Formats: sequence, structure tokens, C-alpha cells
Amino acid sequence: MTISSDAPSAEALAKRFRSIRSASIALADPLSPEDCALQSMPDASPTKWHLAHTTWYFETFVLEAAIPDYAPFRPEFRFLFNSYYNSVGEQYSRPHRGLLSRPGLDEILAYREHVDTQVLALLEADRVSPAGRAVVDLGNHHEQQHQELILTDLKHLLARNPLDPAYRASAASEKGSATEEAHRFHRFEGGLVEIGHPGSGFGFDNEGPRHRVYLQPFELARRPVTNREYLAFVEAGGYEDPTHWLSDGWAAVTERGWQAPLYWRREDTGWTTFTLGGRRTLDLDAPVCHLSFYEADAYARAQGSRLPSEAEWETAALRSVEASERLIEGNFVESGALHPRRAPVDATGDLVQLFGDVWEWTQSAYGPYPGYRPIEGALGEYNGKFMSSQMVLRGGSCATPADHIRASYRNFFYPDARWQFSGIRLARDPISP
Repeated sequence: MTISSDAPSAEALAKRFRSIRSASIALADPLSPEDCALQSMPDASPTKWHLAHTTWYFETFVLEAAIPDYAPFRPEFRFLFNSYYNSVGEQYSRPHRGLLSRPGLDEILAYREHVDTQVLALLEADRVSPAGRAVVDLGNHHEQQHQELILTDLKHLLARNPLDPAYRASAASEKGSATEEAHRFHRFEGGLVEIGHPGSGFGFDNEGPRHRVYLQPFELARRPVTNREYLAFVEAGGYEDPTHWLSDGWAAVTERGWQAPLYWRREDTGWTTFTLGGRRTLDLDAPVCHLSFYEADAYARAQGSRLPSEAEWETAALRSVEASERLIEGNFVESGALHPRRAPVDATGDLVQLFGDVWEWTQSAYGPYPGYRPIEGALGEYNGKFMSSQMVLRGGSCATPADHIRASYRNFFYPDARWQFSGIRLARDPISP
């Protein structure tokens, strides 16, 4: 498989490139240089590193390919900010990225400006081949992935501070209405369906090829599980009862002392959660988030339900979008909430919050679709080599850029990951009459 040649024009790419690169800087604006340099755990990276790595992508895969005898901004950056591309060269140790006090934030910003100027010069002069434009297009979407990681990694970092500092005081505002007490399920008849990227517009290579899947009839909950519902599981001893848990999940609970979702805290006055707006009282009617796959699966089992497969989720999402005759909409990063919001009131009873708010765990292991082939060359390492031991999530979150998500988008994380905005939508087999 090669990168799609269905890339936007150089003019359109330049416009989107400017917008996305500016959005990354805007995310860093509220932060001090110290905030940008720290790393809270091996799975997270400093904001400074994200700003540099996304720049490394454009320098390595765009400028070096398009400019003969290209002189890098600093040759050492090829090593420091290479994430996992073994075919490009060695990488600096991921767990130690927070030790890189040098280069400083000012130099990283100068690096970005240097690379941006040259990429834009190429695009504006229309000196990028169709294949090169596809690489720029991929780089734009790659940077949007890192914008989400900037927020999730930063949240994990700030939550380690006993002062409970806010990234932005206006974040995590409540909006919406109280959620209905009981889950309502929508029935889907199943049958032979097609899933995967339809072929027009951007899609990551792991979203294809489009293929047919046979589904048994299934039911999907109208909305995600709320904090109120998950709190009932916590207070009923859900974290003390091994019968709900997969073996590896129970091992994680006992070894790591999990007692509630990440960032929850039991106070004298009730439960609170840490948000990018600081520590707040737990909004019981908002979707529960920061759950591992193990926790999502255990909760579903305790309710006599299950998690949907990714084919079920995509089928339901596509039919919901088609039925509403609306484009994909939801609580994305552009809302400024940076936290899941309550489900909207919808008298029709349609599925809601399929997109935005929380990534929804599925029961599907992250693997290749039938006929999948990774991209040729170094960029083939982007997705394919991670198709082992991870689980698929769908739908995007409150930290996802709105124009980055689609029904076929496959996110993936290890089953014990909790620092993403990940939640639950229940599924079940139809109840027999």
C-alpha cells in the first residue's frame, strides 16, 4: 500500500498547515517553560517534546525529500525527536524525555518557525509532488493526534501536583441536562455490512481496506455510561469483586491499588475529579472517563452487558449520522470545555455523544483488516507495527480536533491505559421475547 494520492491541493494544504501548527502553539500558550519540560510517566511526553517531534516529522519526511542537500536545523534533533521510526535511525529513550532540559523551549519554537517557513515556501511555490502532498496531509493529521496528547499528557502531569493547578480556569464548564435514569438501547438488525474508510478524503492506512463483515443483531446504548452509574459500581464493591474482571484486569486492580477511575478522589463532602480546569466536584450526569479497558469491561459485565465490537460501533455511528442528516458533531477540543459534558436532551431518543466527549472502548483487539498492507517506506512504521496487544477505541473525545475524526477512525491503546479521555458505551445481544 502507498500513501493515498488523493491529497488536497498545495494551496489547501498550506492553509490547513498554518492553522494546525498555530493550534499547537496556542495549546502551549498558557504554560510556563517548566510546564512544557516535565514528564509524569513513561507513556506521556513533555509538551516541548510534542512540539519538537511534530516539527521533526515535517523536516524529516517533507523537507529532506523535497530539497536537495537540505541542511537540518540541528543534526542532533534527528535523534532527539525521532519517536519510533527505526528505519530513520536511533531514538532517544522515551521514558527519559523529561530529562531534556536542553534544547530549551525558545529553541524548539525557533525550530518550528524555521521548518514552517520552508514547508510553506515549498507549498506556496507548488514545489511538492502529489506523493509529497500526501505526506504533508498525513503530517497535519499526525500533529492533530499530538495536540490531543499534549492535553492528556499535561493533565496527567498537573494532576501529580498537590496544588491541583488549572491549565485553564475556564475549562470543564458544565453544559447539558440531567441524564435519564435508565439506559435505553437501540436495536440493530445486523447482517452483511461494510466498514472501513470509504476511500475519498483522508484516512490512516489502518482504516482500510474497506471490507464486509457479518453482524448478528445487537443493541447499543443511546449514550455513554455516566459518573453516577459508574459510582454505583464503585460503591457496590466493584473493585473488590473479582468475578467481574478479566484475569489481567484483576491483577492490575490488586497490584496498582485501583479503587475508582483515574483522577477521582473521595472527599469529606463527596467525590471530586481533577480536570484541566483544576479539581472539581464530580458531575454525576457527565460521561465517566479515564477508564482502562479492564474497568470498562468489568463494568459492562457487572451490568449484564458487554462492550461493542468496533464493527458494531461503526455501523451504528454511520446509520446514526445518516438518519440525522447531520455532519459529525459533538463536544470536541474547539468547545473549550476540555472535559466530557452531559448528554443533550433529544426527544427523538437517537444515539447521542457517539463523537466527542469520550473515546469509547470496544471489545475489538487492534489488528489489521483483511488485505491490509502498511505504507511503503519509513512511514509504514506509523501504524502497522503496533497491531499487537492493544484494544480499539472509537469516536474521539473532548480533546480531539473536530475535523480530525470520522466514523472509520481507529484509535488504540493498551488495555491498562487510563490517562486518555476514555469511557464506556454498553452493548448487548438482543433480549429474547
